[in-house]
Amino acid sequence: MRRSGACVRALMRHPVCLITLAALALAEAPSAAQTPAPRPPMIPQQATMREMTPAEDSANRIWNLRAALNVAALQCQFSPFLMTVRNYNDGIRHHAKELDAARVTLASHFKRHDGAGAQRSFDQYTTRTYNSFSTLDAQLSFCDKAAEIGRVALAARKGAFGTVAAQYLPELRASLIPQFDPLTRVELGWVTVPQLIDPCLDRKGRRKKRC
Repeated sequence: MRRSGACVRALMRHPVCLITLAALALAEAPSAAQTPAPRPPMIPQQATMREMTPAEDSANRIWNLRAALNVAALQCQFSPFLMTVRNYNDGIRHHAKELDAARVTLASHFKRHDGAGAQRSFDQYTTRTYNSFSTLDAQLSFCDKAAEIGRVALAARKGAFGTVAAQYLPELRASLIPQFDPLTRVELGWVTVPQLIDPCLDRKGRRKKRC
């Protein structure tokens, strides 16, 4: 403790030591090759489905797009310009018949696989589907893409919601992958600090009279 206190007093009397310390620390900082790789971001996973008929596969895509636009209506209200709430509500009314048919088809799918537990399986599937579009790291890209697809879906003729889903769901899934700006990305690492030599101590560790 006495020695460390002496070092602090020495640094206060000799500011140049602080500059030297900073220079040495930067010189001994680990290189980019030594910096541990950043942990990959968590990307929401799509709900898995069992064997499906072509009609069930189409209904699954329709339900996924409906869920995505619903999540966008909830999460993207920070920008009224995107109009995710209005476009979702209008789109649901516009494609109500097709969406209801998709719901019936999916209910039959779970009934075929799970029998009496079909409703519970359908509810779990719906929850997983909604959660698969919930994002924080990629919220801006997701909201931008969801708003674009919402406008496309609203402009599509009745009965074409499934066509929109088949075409644009891959883009919507891709928007969930975070894209970090390398200019603003911050990575933390360890810096080796060299041992300080107290200029007020002689070679035998005794305090100099001048200090």
